[in-house]
Amino acid sequence: MATITLQGNEIHTNGELPAVGEDGPDFRLVDKDLGDVSLADFDGKTKLLNIVPSLETSVCADSAKKFNEVAAGLKDVIILVISADLPFAMSRFCAAEEIDNVVMLSMMRSRSFAKDYGVLIEDGPLAGINARAIVVLDEDNKVVYTEMVPEIAQEPDYDAALAALAG
Repeated sequence: MATITLQGNEIHTNGELPAVGEDGPDFRLVDKDLGDVSLADFDGKTKLLNIVPSLETSVCADSAKKFNEVAAGLKDVIILVISADLPFAMSRFCAAEEIDNVVMLSMMRSRSFAKDYGVLIEDGPLAGINARAIVVLDEDNKVVYTEMVPEIAQEPDYDAALAALAG
């Protein structure tokens, strides 16, 4: 269990992020077209998982926008933005913000992703959704970088995450 804060108040996740060197857990998430997506759908690419509570918050929205800008210049890298938001809300957000370089994925059918990656918030007002975290997986789905953001209201360390993509 990880201890993080929400506006200074202690809350907990169900576990820890996968360790560097481990295989990234497979997942089943939902894309904008309501299709099921798994880790295998991104085989052969380096993956940055931008795990956020909800795009309805300014910090989550800002991180999605930042990674969208960066993604335009990356080769053989896919950036996945994973939240508890419904695909319909994600699509509206992307249209309004002109986001088209990242893949938005929803946990709407299951919380297994959050449980398997150790980011499921277990208590406090956000219980049941993701904590804010970054996980970078190489082309073979090995974990090469993780960050559990200690305060949900803070943005992740973009520089460190992007450096992990460079190897």
